[in-house]
Amino acid sequence: MHDDAEIAERLSRVAGALGARASELTGELVALYERELPHLVHDDETMVSLLSASVYQNIDTALRIFQHGIDPSRVEAPAAALEYARRLAQRGTAVVDLIRAYYLGQMAVLDQALGEGARQISDPALLGSAMRQALTTAFTFIDRVTQQVVTAYEEERTRWMLNRSAVRAARVRTLLEEDVADLDAAEAVLGYRLRGHHVGMIAWYSEDAHPQDALAGLESLANRLGARHGGETRPLFVPHDELCAWVWLPVEKPALPEDLDTALAETDSDVRLALGEPGQGLDGFRRTHRQAQRVHALALAAGAHCDRALTFREVGAMALMTSDLAAARNWVADTLGPLAADDEQHERLRDTLRVFLATGGSYTAAASRLTMHKNSVQYRIRKAEELLGRPVSENRLDTELALRLCHRLRGAVLTGA
Repeated sequence: MHDDAEIAERLSRVAGALGARASELTGELVALYERELPHLVHDDETMVSLLSASVYQNIDTALRIFQHGIDPSRVEAPAAALEYARRLAQRGTAVVDLIRAYYLGQMAVLDQALGEGARQISDPALLGSAMRQALTTAFTFIDRVTQQVVTAYEEERTRWMLNRSAVRAARVRTLLEEDVADLDAAEAVLGYRLRGHHVGMIAWYSEDAHPQDALAGLESLANRLGARHGGETRPLFVPHDELCAWVWLPVEKPALPEDLDTALAETDSDVRLALGEPGQGLDGFRRTHRQAQRVHALALAAGAHCDRALTFREVGAMALMTSDLAAARNWVADTLGPLAADDEQHERLRDTLRVFLATGGSYTAAASRLTMHKNSVQYRIRKAEELLGRPVSENRLDTELALRLCHRLRGAVLTGA
């Protein structure tokens, strides 16, 4: 049985031998990262130099713990390690890559320690006891240091995102409201190509939602849509408030995303989208956003019954009408009369009439779409005409538009029952 003092003395010797090779070990770990985490190494010279300094200081600190019997639970992360974590946060590198680098490094150094220990310690039992102690101490050290560097990463990421978002938001508002003298400078600040094709989008969580990190969820959705339709260019994401963001999706051709439902199915059920028509250049950048704003206002007026994704192409006319919701409500009442009553009976009549008009005034087609008997459709159309006080063929365009408003906005434009 070997006492703690003997084990500590042997580990000190092993650490001393490895300490003499600290620069060599640093190079080996950087080469390991090049194989396993190449994006950490294939970077600019400043970042690679800071990575090397972080690795060297971590190795040096860890070895000094064994050489001098330092309590690993009280060690502070090296300055270079904290600064490297902050720089990764600024660049948007995933924190999991930082954590993985630490555990890859731990395994590599422990492997070197085992080899050196085997050369110095001939007694298998003593070697086993020493390596068990080394593993426990190394784990405590790595656990403490990773907690500190991850905290530094998260704090810097939050600060960086807030600052970046503030700069972006100010520049975007200038683009939307004023003439721009230097488009190249604006593109450089935003990291977004303003001369291309865009689809303006407003993404938000419903008011009663309580997501853990709303903006992160919305940005993730925007990036998924952007990756599918914009190639290498990332979307321009600008937080509007804690539950809402303005987004411009770069698209390779002037077309709306085709898989909105699929993208929404992969995110929280409380997320909603409003999209403008595709636009090109700075004028298109402004126009598609303003269209998305109108659709967003329509969706908010519709409330919980609204579809999760609405496009200006689908509801543009209604969105323009509801910029003055009170006037729209009065117009619906004037157009539909008693048929605009807010109850289930009148809702059934309105839905039947809306589908009847949408299918070209065909009782058969309407019955098929509504899965009803043709005679039932005819009965409901007669009842609707009685409430309108005229045949549905008269003032048909206004009637159909008013019915669509009722379908989308429900209680926001209906009258009391």
